[in-house]
Amino acid sequence: LIPVFNAVENVELPLLLRGTAPKEARRRAVEMLDRVGLGHRAGHKPNEMSGGEQQRVTVARALVGRPAIVWADEPTGNLDSTMADAVMQLLRQLNEEDEQTIVLVTHDPGIGAAAQRVVRMRDGHLESDERRDARRPALVKTG
Repeated sequence: LIPVFNAVENVELPLLLRGTAPKEARRRAVEMLDRVGLGHRAGHKPNEMSGGEQQRVTVARALVGRPAIVWADEPTGNLDSTMADAVMQLLRQLNEEDEQTIVLVTHDPGIGAAAQRVVRMRDGHLESDERRDARRPALVKTG
């Protein structure tokens, strides 16, 4: 996160860089902060937020542009279990409703259990590739 920007400015930045009109960028950034449970912290700078809140701002920034593929490396790593569940629910919702592809790297077996496909890597080599229920987001697990 950019330390001199508040949460909403950090989230809207990629939209502004892509040429989105400022009012639309702000609206979408506020909406995404609401989706990750941080609408009430939109005006706070990173140093005024907890590590978990900063992580959720980072998730919001990654998702606000609606990328075709979301590459998420330990997106729940700094979150308590309640917030981790909320972020995973948001990723599932984006996967199902917006048809976004989610590639998630984690060491947490609980997070892995929610995926429709689990690819296990060990020391740079494919260990297994397990397909599950198609309604779950894809996941890459290292370990």
